[in-house]
Amino acid sequence: MTSGVLLDTHALVWLALGETSLGRRGRAMIDDALKDDAVYVSAISFFEIATLCRRGRLQLYAAIEVWRQRVLQQGIIEIPVQGDVAIAAADLDGLPGDPADRLITAAALSRGYTLVTADERILGWAGTLLRHDARR
Repeated sequence: MTSGVLLDTHALVWLALGETSLGRRGRAMIDDALKDDAVYVSAISFFEIATLCRRGRLQLYAAIEVWRQRVLQQGIIEIPVQGDVAIAAADLDGLPGDPADRLITAAALSRGYTLVTADERILGWAGTLLRHDARR
């Protein structure tokens, strides 16, 4: 069984839209985890995507509510933002970034998932996070 894979927001968008920015190894890792029902996304990612859409910085093929349902129907599992993870996110020493990045990172850490991300700040962070560069 594959260990869990948590998609950063941009990795989810790249996967769902078939973007070539998602590298072959990242795609293979996700495909393997999908076979084991082990691909996750934080609920905060849908907030980020909805915000990008409303600001005109991202266009989806459907309304965000419909798009979200289609993504989840593909076997990606949405995990809630939990209070203990939110508290842990505040304590991630040395991790810069916005609250969503910190919440996603803390969720991966708390569950032992590999975070698939292209965020250089997360990839370069000194923490013990399991991570994979989504571009590779």
